[in-house]
Amino acid sequence: MFVSLGSIIGSGWLLGALKAAKVAGPASLLSWVLTAVIMATLALIHAELGAAYPAAGGTARFPLLAFGVVAGFVGGWVAWLQAVALAPVEVEASLEYLDNIGWVKDNLNLLTESGTLTASGFAWATLLMAIFTIINLVGVKLLSESNSATVIWKAAVPLLTIVVLLSLRFHPGNFTAGGGFAPAGAHGVFAALPVGVVFALQGFEQAVQVGGEARNPQKDISRAIITAMVIGTIIYLLLEIAFIGALDPAAIAHGWDNPIEQGSFGPYATLATLAGAGWLAYILYADAFVSPAGTGLLYLGTSSRLSYAMGRDKMLPRKLGKLSLRGVPVWSIILSFVVGEIMFLPFPSWQKLVSVITSATALMYAFAPVAMTALRKRDPDRPRPYRAPAPKVIAPAGFVAANLVIYWTGFDTTWKIMVAIVAGFLLFLAGRKTIPAAERPEIDWKAGTWIAPWLGGQVILGWLGRYGDSGNLNVLPEWLDLVVVMVFSLVIFYWAVNVAMETSKVKAAIEREAAEIAA
Repeated sequence: MFVSLGSIIGSGWLLGALKAAKVAGPASLLSWVLTAVIMATLALIHAELGAAYPAAGGTARFPLLAFGVVAGFVGGWVAWLQAVALAPVEVEASLEYLDNIGWVKDNLNLLTESGTLTASGFAWATLLMAIFTIINLVGVKLLSESNSATVIWKAAVPLLTIVVLLSLRFHPGNFTAGGGFAPAGAHGVFAALPVGVVFALQGFEQAVQVGGEARNPQKDISRAIITAMVIGTIIYLLLEIAFIGALDPAAIAHGWDNPIEQGSFGPYATLATLAGAGWLAYILYADAFVSPAGTGLLYLGTSSRLSYAMGRDKMLPRKLGKLSLRGVPVWSIILSFVVGEIMFLPFPSWQKLVSVITSATALMYAFAPVAMTALRKRDPDRPRPYRAPAPKVIAPAGFVAANLVIYWTGFDTTWKIMVAIVAGFLLFLAGRKTIPAAERPEIDWKAGTWIAPWLGGQVILGWLGRYGDSGNLNVLPEWLDLVVVMVFSLVIFYWAVNVAMETSKVKAAIEREAAEIAA
């Protein structure tokens, strides 16, 4: 549970409320509620899959079991992309927060004026990544124990902030100021999701990624996912209420474009000072380092489990699937460290990367509903310690919800993710050439026929749609665009379920996974 909750509470809590309020105003509360419903739906699906098929790197393996190596690779590739990017993004967020402390800025010189890392900043970022790598190499037990200590802190600080702001500085009139409760209408509510709301609440699946190393995965994975989601949702909703209520009414009287001068890369320290609780600002500065760093530690571990899973299933070089005597995927951990170092190059800011990670995460989540439904049909006798409620409703609803998040992210982000998927697939085909023909996993092309139309359709819908900062034509009428995405998603969902691998192939794939778990 702490592994999932530690991933949910990261840099997103310090910036999510501000980003959402700037887009949707007080109606950002509806954005959090909508996201909570979407994530809860997907979390229940992951809870069933994680308990029934407990293996490290589970999000890469669920589509593999149902649709074969093509779907397994695409699902695993997008999961790995978002996970391997998150560790350096969280480290950079930690350093950006610290750089706003006077003596840190004067003595360490972590960032340039444009916000990229200096040589000194790169050295400190590398040190953090090296520490994360060492902890992961020692084993999952140390990873879990070190994370548990930070999660208690990470949950306590937001709760303390909520109590202080609600008790010392709360203006009820703020919830109708600056154009009313929903100044940007429904469009604003939906547009707020990819700018930080979905990013903040993602991470519940991390219990699945390390599930193969859990002591009692059949029982514990589902409980961990659901509990972490409930706690995370409550904290984020209360944070948004406290944030909006604590704003200066004069700053939002004419709109929500700039509700607070950030000053410190995160608004809560400023609000705490205005509330007369300057002492809380110092705690928030400390947490601005601890929360993102703790999440970065987890994602370096979980990204390595994903590349390990793809290495074991011969979708990436087999060396990535080798374990040390401590039972950890050494080469996969080292790969995550190396790629994370590359991510520190002058890429876009935290805010720009959030949309990219959100889109990749939604694609990763979308594989779970189709996999669950297909596996229920092809592997009906499998013991399922946890069963998702109303599966005939929750599975297609979860797939539709994930596709809506992809659409709301916008064309300017979606096409970049699709280019990365195509590049990954070319690597997959090249990698197969290095494996002896007798050892290559068989490709069931029929079971993967839905993937290319699905991904290509998302790009086209984004191009025709109303969301994103550039490139889209904005020709789909409001509300009708959502209906089009929903219908498209349902067509793809039922197509995918109907072309899943035959029962004999599914059971053969499951037997291979079971043999590995036993080993």
